[in-house]
Amino acid sequence: MAEPTPAGRTVRAVRRRARALLHRLTRHPRVAPLVKRLAPRSVRTRTTLAACASVAVVLLAASAAVLLLLRVNLERTVETGAREQAQAVARLAADGHLGASPPLDHGTDFIQVTDADGRVVAASQNLTGRAALAPTGTRDGHNTYDLHALGREHHQRVSTLTADTPTGPVTVHVGASLRTADTAEDLTTAALAALSALLLLTVGALTWRATGRALRPVEAIRAEVAAIGDRDLDRRVPEPRSDDEIARLAGTMNAMLDRLEAAGTRQRRFIADASHELRSPLAVLRTQLEVARTHPDPEVRADLVAGALEDTERLQSLTTDLLLLARLDATGGDRPDEPVDLTGLVRTTALAGGARPHPVTLHTPDEITVTGNALWLGRLLTNLLDNAQRHARHRVTVRLSRDGGTGQAVLDVANDGPRIDPADRERIFERFTRLDDARSRDDGGTGLGLPIARDIATLHGGTLTVRDTPDGTTFRTRLPGTGR
Repeated sequence: MAEPTPAGRTVRAVRRRARALLHRLTRHPRVAPLVKRLAPRSVRTRTTLAACASVAVVLLAASAAVLLLLRVNLERTVETGAREQAQAVARLAADGHLGASPPLDHGTDFIQVTDADGRVVAASQNLTGRAALAPTGTRDGHNTYDLHALGREHHQRVSTLTADTPTGPVTVHVGASLRTADTAEDLTTAALAALSALLLLTVGALTWRATGRALRPVEAIRAEVAAIGDRDLDRRVPEPRSDDEIARLAGTMNAMLDRLEAAGTRQRRFIADASHELRSPLAVLRTQLEVARTHPDPEVRADLVAGALEDTERLQSLTTDLLLLARLDATGGDRPDEPVDLTGLVRTTALAGGARPHPVTLHTPDEITVTGNALWLGRLLTNLLDNAQRHARHRVTVRLSRDGGTGQAVLDVANDGPRIDPADRERIFERFTRLDDARSRDDGGTGLGLPIARDIATLHGGTLTVRDTPDGTTFRTRLPGTGR
């Protein structure tokens, strides 16, 4: 890799020092708060400043290019005129027809002809009697001359030619004025500055207005969201008619508010139902214990204590279900991903639990594996079996299979009990819902078994539905398989 030149190293050093100085200034305890206060805070202001700054940079570069091209063309025109004048004077001198005062063409300031010894042999009237011009230096690649003899300073382009004459070589100096070029450059600079300022003002005004109109729906959304409290979840943000990012943002906000409203409603209903469900067994339990404490008959007291134990078990089961629901709700939709031998789990769960009111007929394949949580999937099957045992007349059937089309594991838990009315097939999965409240309480149901089972199926990426069969009701669970 080539070593940087001294100039390159100098430029880099200057940049580093400038950055360090800027960093120190912005970190200074007095400057930093000022910079922070002056920094624009609104998107509208920052967008307008960015647009104006971008346009200003473009205008500055374009104006510099225009002025440079204009200056180059004007100076080239002046130099061409001076060279042509010098060539004409040189031809006259070579032919011996050069007079003492050659005439000036339009745009030419002076003419001076000197011989080999530096003596003036011819000059325009404004330099008559003046000494020969001598170079005083260079500027822009051209020799400069002391032109105070003309009575005032001028920007000049001096063209110099050497010609051979019958009396010897002469040097011709022809000076052309750059006043026209300077005037044109000044006028063009003023015009570009005025047009640039007008364009910047126009861009700033249009950007400010357009940004304000674009952000007006955002401000409306912000104000509406700020006004929505935990008791006003039925309110919605206004959705613009345009099909753009802001409209999609409003739609997303309203969808989120729909979910929040549904969650709030479900939470309030759940709290009310849980309070009611806990209050009833607690009241019964307290009554039984108070009566047992004061009743004189030992047999009656024993019966009352036994009933209190049953209510305690029911209360414990309800509390366990509530805790499980809270855990399922707290998962946030994170799907368990442990491999589970569903065939073995179904066999173990269906055959466990001791004596049941009705026999369980089991149909399972050799091996079906799913991903999930074995404990929760076991709870799903246990809840479905308890529900089937509670409503069956003679038998309960458990069937596990694989859907050849989708590869899903299909678990059917059927009972030959009364069918469920189609209007109630979704309602039974709501928490604390009992189609026959008195019978469910007597049988020990809490109204949470089926909702827990559906939540577990949903958490595993599956579904739980109910459908009629020729001999009763079937609860069908579909779970994504692993291909085994």
